[in-house]
Amino acid sequence: MSSMIRITLPDGSAREVARGTTAAEIAAAIGPGLAKAALAARVDGEVRDLKRPIERDAQLALVTARDEADALELVRHDYAHVLAEAVQNLFPGTQITFGPATDDGFYYDFAPKDRPFTEEDLPAIEEEMRRIIAKDEALVREVWDRAKLIETFRAQGETFKAEWAGELPEGEEITVYRSGDWFDMCRGPHLASTGKLDPQAFKLTR
Repeated sequence: MSSMIRITLPDGSAREVARGTTAAEIAAAIGPGLAKAALAARVDGEVRDLKRPIERDAQLALVTARDEADALELVRHDYAHVLAEAVQNLFPGTQITFGPATDDGFYYDFAPKDRPFTEEDLPAIEEEMRRIIAKDEALVREVWDRAKLIETFRAQGETFKAEWAGELPEGEEITVYRSGDWFDMCRGPHLASTGKLDPQAFKLTR
């Protein structure tokens, strides 16, 4: 197997790069402006993290803020993860369930340990979200063994997550995304770090 792969860009030009090169590295090679503007990559039509290695010949398009639909979904997905991390920081023992982007924002479902959340909790959660964003922690994709992930979730008291991990089809790659010590099972993609989010561009409403 060749150690080089061929990456074809939207303008039809092609680059020979080492197998395992990331879209972030290709963007940096093209120019610092593009490297700064890139939010994610579309590899053979699939939106992926900038730092995910490319292992075969592929068509590559870099996603920037100009790609409004893709960029908005990425940002909303990241806000959802930051929301979940913030809630678990403030309310230890809260279990997380699902938290996707939606057509008009983002949400996360929680199973509180002690009491239901109220609207009076929202300002403190927002403040904690902005603290997490300011830390600018990398959002790192990891592939996990199913049994190890289930064991880890159970040890954390995440019974819902342990159950759902066990229900995924055999042979399916299971990925989590980590922000510091916090992580959740997720297919992604995500921005490179929490600091890519605008701390003033969201509002918790309910």
